[in-house]
Amino acid sequence: MENYIRKNRRIIVGISGASGVILGYEMLKALREQDSTEIHLIVTEGAKRSLSLESKMTVDSLFSLADAVYHETEMEAPVASGSFHTDGMIVIPCSMKTLSAIATGYDSNLLVRAAGVCLKENRRIVLVPRETPLSRVHLRNMEAAASDGCIIIPPMLTFYNNAGTLQKQMEHIIGKILPHFGMQSQRFVPWTGKPNIM
Repeated sequence: MENYIRKNRRIIVGISGASGVILGYEMLKALREQDSTEIHLIVTEGAKRSLSLESKMTVDSLFSLADAVYHETEMEAPVASGSFHTDGMIVIPCSMKTLSAIATGYDSNLLVRAAGVCLKENRRIVLVPRETPLSRVHLRNMEAAASDGCIIIPPMLTFYNNAGTLQKQMEHIIGKILPHFGMQSQRFVPWTGKPNIM
């Protein structure tokens, strides 16, 4: 990790066109609840399409939670440069196309470019891939991304905490991501050991 010291956190959030854009919305809400966190948001055109297909939410609902918003074609944006210091990036959800581009260094849009910057500057980057089943190509791309330093957090179902609603399942995933950036979620239920069964 870089030695640059700054009072406030500065996090890039990339929302790609995979199913589950609502995860990106929940991530933004959780970051907004954190003290002194500056959010830089990139929403791809694919993400906007997925949002319109999967919910009644508008893209403005995403934009309103960020401090700065960029279009995926804005390759001149601050987040496209390593000299713009950030604490890292979260790509949620991460489509297989975006995963492939990140894994191979193909800077096809600003989201992928920002991820590449985080990798070359040795900054934290979390990918939340949304696909199932996974092909060998998908798995190879995840392995390549992980080898380059990405943290892979698939949005897996949780059972130990009896998270019986979609909202609680999403809160669990968000709670898995935040600690990688020195943050915690009050709604995350950690495993505390084997329960006593009478």
